[in-house]
This record gives sequence, C-alpha cells and structure tokens, in this order.
Amino acid sequence: MIAIFAILLFGCATLFNDRDPAVTFMSDPSAAKIYVNGAYMGDTPAAIELMANRTHTIEFKKDGYETKIYLLNNKVGAGWIVLDVLSGLIPVVIDAATGSWYEFTEENVMVVLQQ
Repeated sequence: MIAIFAILLFGCATLFNDRDPAVTFMSDPSAAKIYVNGAYMGDTPAAIELMANRTHTIEFKKDGYETKIYLLNNKVGAGWIVLDVLSGLIPVVIDAATGSWYEFTEENVMVVLQQ
C-alpha cells in the first residue's frame, strides 16, 4: 500500500530510476585522461557517475595521440512515461519536472586513440 501511494505521489522514475548512473569509459591505449564537459575526471579505464538528464561532451587525451571527442547522449525512457501515465497526472508532472525520465543511450564507452 505504501509503495502504491509513493508512486502516485512522487512518480515512478523519481523513485526507481538512477538519475546519476555510472558510465564506464575505456580507451585503447589505456591511461587516457578523461574530461567531461571540460573538467578532468580521471584516467581510463574509469566508471564515472554523470547526470542523465543532459548530454555530455567527453574528451579523451593522451600524450602522443590525437584527442578524441565523444558525445554521450541521453534519451527519455519510454517505459517511465507509460508507468507514469498509468499512475496518473501527478507522477507525470513530477518526473517531467525533475528530469527523472532520462537515461543514457550507452553505459559503456570505448574509444581507440590515433597517433
């Protein structure tokens, strides 16, 4: 009963979707520096938590190699919308306002760096 009340009050995606999922970044060769939206986040391989309600520009840099730029896109999870619509208007409004519907198109990113 409490779970049903929570879904009707807060929205399915707000309760159950991970809004900051970890994305795994790998490169060949490894140990490339990872920049997310211009901020250094570590070296490959790495799992980095990112906000799913926006796209991110990922740069891979390694001395002696060309910089590789990758655009990490997001999408609206259709399943969340269907569940919210079936639950009523309030969950639709809450999940839309919080951006909880979004998820990344990829969970693992692998790039090959060129010399």
